[in-house]
Amino acid sequence: MYYFSHVKLHQGAIALLLCAILVVCSCSQPALSPTSDTTSNTRDFVDDSGRKVTIPAKIERFVSLAPNLTEIAYAVGAGDRLVGNTTFCDYPAAAKNVAKVGDTLQPSIERILALRPQLVLVSTASQLEAFTKQLNEREIAVYVTDPRDLEGVFRSILSVGDLLNESVAASELVKQLRARSEKVERSVAGLPPVSTFFQLSGQPLYTAGRDSFVTNLIERAGGRSVTSDVREAWPRLSDEAALASRPEAVIMLSGGAMGAAANTKVAAALKNSPAVQNGRVYLIDGDLLTRPGPRLVDGLEQIAHALHPEAFK
Repeated sequence: MYYFSHVKLHQGAIALLLCAILVVCSCSQPALSPTSDTTSNTRDFVDDSGRKVTIPAKIERFVSLAPNLTEIAYAVGAGDRLVGNTTFCDYPAAAKNVAKVGDTLQPSIERILALRPQLVLVSTASQLEAFTKQLNEREIAVYVTDPRDLEGVFRSILSVGDLLNESVAASELVKQLRARSEKVERSVAGLPPVSTFFQLSGQPLYTAGRDSFVTNLIERAGGRSVTSDVREAWPRLSDEAALASRPEAVIMLSGGAMGAAANTKVAAALKNSPAVQNGRVYLIDGDLLTRPGPRLVDGLEQIAHALHPEAFK
């Protein structure tokens, strides 16, 4: 991604987001509890796309095709069995040393096959439409996650934990993350919501719509997204619509792969907004807001502190 031209960099960043996290209208369905087949020593799951996925009872080699799934795998204690991931998988540090199978948008089927995984984790069904059949023919299971809100992220963590035989660690992690998120919500409860514009990219102007988990984070943090009624997860917004939104606060990406691509200039249509006039433009590490994994709660905490500093004195 980093070698793209300036325009392609923006396009690639948006496309990465659409592929790696999130992007359709309906809510994710929690995976069903696994069922075991004692004869073949396998387990059956239903993933977020509604597909039945049969996997070995014990996963010893797997590939992750999204940074958030790589983070989840390490967070539940299964990083030592991760044999391949993408060039965007850079957290935790150990993930950088794992064999790369290409980027999130165009992973190499040849590299994946060469690693002989039992399971491939992907972030949306569309990411692997082209070669899911090839993987299945080689008895490599493909499991899709597609969270649309914070609870969906928690379900993804639990599902990945079940898949990788790390259910106890996953449950404990979710317990801790949920406690932190609930603490934030208690702190801002009763405070007037701050109308907020989330700027994913300034030129062209992309934001978070109704079906984005960022919209859910803003609401949990004591805000009200001015684009919460816009269809899609990551819509491109006209300058007129942005101008009319008149947010009290603007949240932008800074740092991380997405922050580098999005740039840190406020969109021209927002320069006369109350947010800019009152100095309420906040930069938050892009990886904390665009990767639906454990660090999304870090992003929630930072949004809440920005919108309601009075609640955290």
